[in-house]
Order: sequence, then C-alpha cells, then structure tokens
Amino acid sequence: MSGLSIENLSMRFDLPNGSSVQALKNVTLDLKEGELLSVLGPSGCGKTTLLNIVAGFLAPTEGRIVLNGHTVTGPDAERGMVFQQGALFEWMSVRENVGFGPRMKGMSRSESAGIVDHLLDVVGLQDFKEKAVYELSGGMQQRVALARCLANDPDVILMDEPLGALDALTREKMQSLVLKLWKETGKTIILITHSVEEALLLGERLLVMAPRPGRIHKEYRLPFADLGVGQDLRQVKKHPDFAVKREEILGMIWDMEEEIMGRTEAAS
Repeated sequence: MSGLSIENLSMRFDLPNGSSVQALKNVTLDLKEGELLSVLGPSGCGKTTLLNIVAGFLAPTEGRIVLNGHTVTGPDAERGMVFQQGALFEWMSVRENVGFGPRMKGMSRSESAGIVDHLLDVVGLQDFKEKAVYELSGGMQQRVALARCLANDPDVILMDEPLGALDALTREKMQSLVLKLWKETGKTIILITHSVEEALLLGERLLVMAPRPGRIHKEYRLPFADLGVGQDLRQVKKHPDFAVKREEILGMIWDMEEEIMGRTEAAS
C-alpha cells in the first residue's frame, strides 16, 4: 500500500525535573503518493517534532508512522530531509555533495555521475559543480541540498523551513523550484514553514496546527500550488481566493499566539 500514514501520533518529552511536555497529541493524517503538504502553526506547536518523527529521528510516545505499508522505525533513504541550513559538507565540491548518497549506496562513479549531472541541470547548478560549497550563496546552497536529497531517490521529501534564511527574491525563486521539482519528480513532500504566504503557495494541502499539545486544528485543500507550476508566483498571489485564505489563516494563528501569551502571563 503506497503513501504515508500518521496514525494517532503523540509525543511527550520527560524533563529532568520530573515534569513533562506534551508536544503532540493524537495526530492522524493520510498522505497519498505525490501530494505536497505544508504545515503551519504558532511557535512550539510541534511542527518540527512531527517532521522528525516522520524522518525517524524520534520515536513517538504513542502511535506510528507507516510508509508504503511498513512501520517507520528509524532514518532511511526512503525519506530525505532538507534543513533550513543545507547541512552540506563544506570541504566537498557541489558535485561531490550531490553524489555522496549514491556513492554510499555502492553505486559506481560512472553511474552516479549521470545522476549528479542530471540533478545539477534540474536545479540550475551545472556551471558550479566544481565549486566548493562555501563559495556559493545561500540560495545556491539550498539548491545543492535539494539535489543531494533527490540523488537518494527518496519516496518522501521532508523540508524543515528550507527557505527561511533566504532573502525575499531568492526565496520566491526557490519556491518556484520546489513546485517544479514536485511536479517533475512526483515525490511526496511535507514542508514546514512559518510563512502563511509560503504555505499557501506550496501546499496543495495545508495543515494549521493548534498550540501545544500540537494537534491538527484545520486542514485546507488549495489550488495555488498547481497554479504556481511554471507561472510567476506573484500572479498566483493576485488570485482573489489567495488574499481571503491568507487573512483567514493569519487571524487564526494570531488568535493562537494571543492564547499562548495569555497562558504564559497567567502562569507567571
């Protein structure tokens, strides 16, 4: 059975002083193969915790993750991660970074070279393949990170604020690249972001999570990701429904943040 299932997931962190923090509670979600999900919510609602459990970096307190019919028990090449900072090997060239995964799988250099060259063409870095990572801009480094992730041919790509550190223009270009890669590769993508606009642009499905303990507060199914493939994203933002949804979700998250601040003040 293909696809990703998050089944009644809960996560509690036990603290050294004997207390505990309930980061997630009873999160259930099914993703079909090839869907693009964006996840929004106030700070501390468990977005990154959820992503780390799907990645296999954390074991949940309750529930499980099922991918293509088997339970996730740890990290695996079937799930690729793209972090906010590229987490690249600074001492390696662009080409060596992208080819690292295939080499670790035992692929021959000639075989991996074809994959690397293709992916560098896809992300627009063919002319920079012999450059050291530290010579590249932030946007270029994130392109390398995407290509390196794709080189492992994962079933699911997990993205934790991958564009958050970029300037506005570079971020918009990278958003277009994410949509292009999504359509061309057919990969399932889960993207965590703090930007409502980015979540609307990149999520054909969008989850708004409630404050701790993290739960699914509301889900949207949106047309903007499909509209944005091959189109100027500034034109997509002019769609009349875009502004309506943006204001609705901004208000929702603002109310949640106010609730969190009220709790904090009451506890102090």
